[in-house]
Parts: sequence; C-alpha cells; structure tokens
Amino acid sequence: MSYRLRGSSIVNIECVALSKLGFFHNSRQLPSPFLCLPSFFSPLIPFFLSAVVFPRVWCRSQNNKTKMDKEEDRHLSKFTVINDPVSLNHKIAAIRSAGPSKLQVIADFDATLTRYWINGQRGQSSHGLLQQGNPEFDAKRRALVQYYHPLEFSPTIPVEEKTKLMEEWWGKTHGLLIEGGLTYDAIKNSVANANIAFRDGVVELFEFLEERDVPVLIFSAGLADIIEEVLRQKVHRSFTNIKIVSNRMVFDDCGCLVSFKGKLIHSLNKNEHALDMAAPLHDQLGDIDGPVTDNASVKQRTNVLLLGDHIGDLGMSNGLNYENRISVGFLNDNIERNLESYRNAFDIVYLNDTPMWGVVKLATELCSVEC
Repeated sequence: MSYRLRGSSIVNIECVALSKLGFFHNSRQLPSPFLCLPSFFSPLIPFFLSAVVFPRVWCRSQNNKTKMDKEEDRHLSKFTVINDPVSLNHKIAAIRSAGPSKLQVIADFDATLTRYWINGQRGQSSHGLLQQGNPEFDAKRRALVQYYHPLEFSPTIPVEEKTKLMEEWWGKTHGLLIEGGLTYDAIKNSVANANIAFRDGVVELFEFLEERDVPVLIFSAGLADIIEEVLRQKVHRSFTNIKIVSNRMVFDDCGCLVSFKGKLIHSLNKNEHALDMAAPLHDQLGDIDGPVTDNASVKQRTNVLLLGDHIGDLGMSNGLNYENRISVGFLNDNIERNLESYRNAFDIVYLNDTPMWGVVKLATELCSVEC
C-alpha cells in the first residue's frame, strides 16, 4: 500500500504491517512533519513505538470494504497528532505509577467537551445558545459580540488592555441579562432548543473518572447555570466528582435573575480561579483528613490531564503546582493553518472534531494501577 509523505518532495512508502489492520484514511496532505495515528491508538502508543517506526503519513483506506467497514472508517477517520511520543510515554508512566489518587482532570467546555459540528452546522456555545425571551436585549447582546469578539483575538492589543476589554464585555453582558429579565425557565427553553451536544465518549469518561474518585474541573468563561442545564438535559444525570468553574447566577423566588456571585470569569482569566474555586471539590473526595487550607488539597493532586480546544486553555492549570501534565488539544477546524502551533503546544492533538474515545482510553491507561 502506498502513501503520500509531505516534505521536501513527494515520495511513496510501504507500510505493510499496519496496512493489514485497515486503520487508514483517504489520502490527504498535511503541513509539516508529524506523527499521525488514529485516535483510539493513543493509550497503545508506548507499545507500538517499541516495535514500529511510524512514517509521517496520511494513509489511504483499503478497497472493497463491507458496509460495516465503511461505517467504521467514518469513526476511524479522526486522527491523533503527537509531537513528542517519547515525552508522552514518560508522562503516562509517571502518572500511572502515582495512581488515580494523585490525578485530576481540567477541561474546557465549549468545543472541547461539546461537539464543534452537529449535523453539518456549527454547534452552539453555552453562552451563545441563550435566548432570554426579550428580542431587544438579545439584539443588544449580539451587538456586543460583534464589537468585542474581534478585539478578543486582535494580535495588536496588549494583554493588559485586552483583559480590561473582556471585563467590560462580560460586565455589560451580565448587566443586560439582569436588565432584560432573564428567567431560569428561559435558560431551560434555550438549552432544549439549542444545537449543542457532547462528544461521543464524554459520558463514559465522566463515569470512569467518577468511579475512581478523580475530580473533574470544567472551566468556562460562560455561565455555570447553563452548563449544568446542558448536563441535565443531554446526559440526564449528575456526577459527584464534577465541579463547574464558571460565572454563576443568583435567582429570586420567582426565578428571575437578580445578580451574579463570585468573581467574574472571562476568556482571559480562567486560570486565576483554579485554586480558590477548585478546593471544595477536592476536599469532598477526602484527599486530606482534618482542617486544611483552601488550596492544600489541590496540591495533593499533582498530576493533571488537561483538555482544551485553544492554546490559551493551557493556562487553566496555571497556579497548580503539578508534577506531570498531559495536555490534549482538540483542533476542530482550520487544521492547515493551526496544526503547527497546536502540535508544539499540546502533548496530543485530536483533529477534525473527533470523539472523546481516545481520551477515555488514555484515562484508562493512566488509572491502570488501581483498575
């Protein structure tokens, strides 16, 4: 079987051992040299690396597949990019050796736990799905997005100035939600009508981690109440090990929004809340006996599995004195433009809005000591 390798020239190579497995995608070209594997290979990387030297390729599928094979190929067409497999192997071994009691998971919500594409359309974010039932105020919030969103990603605005702009944007948006009379019923209706869904495998990941008392911190610059409602309506259950680190609403007895509590969390300061908002969750899992400081129990979880869809999400673990961190990035779109920076930033990169099964298998590998 021949494959195309992009480098200084286009060449044909043979990969007989793996071609028999049938784990290949239609031939494409990707920029820059990198190691590319199907997503479900992730936990098996150490074993394959010990026996096989992988070419940096994008592979062609076999001919004459059955209907079942073709259906499977649609799932196996999601690939994994690993920039430094040796380093990843060492991290996996270190975290596995320490055991689940030392592990915590930190995850972004939108486009990380949730799907980027749903039936050919962009999935909605937890903030973008909200319709407060007041067209005037919905329009005002959209106008804020049109003004501030380009500023959020402007390469010419200094971080300090951009942070102030984000605080201004979030503050104005929260003010409009209160002034416009947002109700909790409107949140429930918005979620029910929203184009939002979790990636396949997310529920299984949560269940696996819950069984092993591994805490999961979901970080979001959106609204905690909406994320919780998405979990209720899409998953239909709660998890004892999950804490949502996000902006939380306060409703009156009539179900009307009256204020927000806690610190304002926006897109540029999610990391600042790791210690003060995460500690209660870790305490519930019994890391330490007796009185502890707010962040002492967090420090007991010295290994981190971090999930995000933007390079900036790597900052979610800032403030945690971790010993080992495996970072997983979901590159959902614009692969040609962003792959180089993602593969240099994350330990593992999943391409093309892949399901969560690779992370499930990785978590299984990390917890294999007590499993």
